[in-house]
Amino acid sequence: MWPEIQKHWRDGIEILVLAVCIYQIYRAFRATRGAQILVGLGTILVVLTLVSQVFRFEVIWWLITRASAILAFALIVIFQPELRDALARLGSKRIFSFSSRRRLAFLERFADSVIALSKKRIGALFAIQRDISLKKFLETGVVLDAQFSPEMATAVFYPKAPLHDGGMIIADDRVAGAACVFPVTQREMRDRSTGLRHRAAIGLTEETDAVAVVVSEETGGISICVDGRLERNLTEKQFRDRLADIFIAGKSLTEPEDDEELDREDTVTPSRDRDMVSD
Repeated sequence: MWPEIQKHWRDGIEILVLAVCIYQIYRAFRATRGAQILVGLGTILVVLTLVSQVFRFEVIWWLITRASAILAFALIVIFQPELRDALARLGSKRIFSFSSRRRLAFLERFADSVIALSKKRIGALFAIQRDISLKKFLETGVVLDAQFSPEMATAVFYPKAPLHDGGMIIADDRVAGAACVFPVTQREMRDRSTGLRHRAAIGLTEETDAVAVVVSEETGGISICVDGRLERNLTEKQFRDRLADIFIAGKSLTEPEDDEELDREDTVTPSRDRDMVSD
């Protein structure tokens, strides 16, 4: 057995490297419009290859082999946004990297602010920057560079305030900007009553690794979105726990409260939060 292992250990490493690469490609393309294109192209290529091999269609096989080089360049053009984001993830350093104590203090302050907005039913949209810079979205709004506080959050998102219509970007524990325009997801939603704030949260987290938090103006419901997955109508305890899971590896931010079932996107009670992210 040992001689066989010595003979084939390189094969095992090669399989492992390929598996890691395929998984990273999956992570980069999942929940994007590019993923649908990739699946479609892959299906067509597999079907044509099987048909040409089974029925010995020489012309089709010749076209497939000759078009492979052109297809490689075409894929680079088609998936340029996804490739750019994937490279940004690999090359960027952790933005949300301040000390654990400072991070914990900020998250407690942020959770208190969101819960206060929820109780007052003041609609809000936050984006917490992580590895991928949100500079291009910051340029669509007003640059602030200020310390985050509950008072600032309330002042920005208070109805009729000049900066309430849009999203707030937070980098580290500071407010980088407000009234920022986020991309609205083009994915078809099962719940067609999902408002533009929630769709913008999904769209932003599909394109970046940011964490988006939404407060519904109509219901006061708190939602959090990561990697294009929206979790809606979180209780105070669930919201604090979710922040802890994402940013501080599960350290508690919770306050005593009865647990309620997490209401996710596919089972959410319809909401009509129609607040515009951009006009």
